[in-house]
Order: sequence, then C-alpha cells, then structure tokens
Amino acid sequence: MAKVDLEFLARQLERVITDLATLRDDVMVVMARIDRIDATAQSLVVEVRAMHSRHERPSRRVERLEERTQPDA
Repeated sequence: MAKVDLEFLARQLERVITDLATLRDDVMVVMARIDRIDATAQSLVVEVRAMHSRHERPSRRVERLEERTQPDA
C-alpha cells in the first residue's frame, strides 16, 4: 500500500488550490463575456425601440392626413 505522508498531502492540496484558481479565472472570463453579450442585447433593444418610434411618428401623421381627406360615407 502507498505511504501517505504530510508532504504528499501538501502537494495534492497545492494542486487542488492551483486548479481551483484556474477554474475561478475561467469563470471570470466567461462572466465577462456574458456581461458583454447582455450589454449588446440591451443596446439592441434600445436601438430597435428607437427605430420603431422613428418610423411610427410619420406613419401616424399620414394616417391623420388620410382620415381628413377621406369623404364621409
């Protein structure tokens, strides 16, 4: 049977700590990417709303003009 001493446990613990630090760094990178994607999506929502509003205003004006010019039935 293999001998387990404090040096062996210390090496294993050091490896676990290093792996955990690497994992933490990887998670931070993924979270930064998700934050960037979320910000992009939010910006797109604002842009689409602005475009809709921009095209809606002239459309309402045309509808009002058409209502005035239609003969009464």
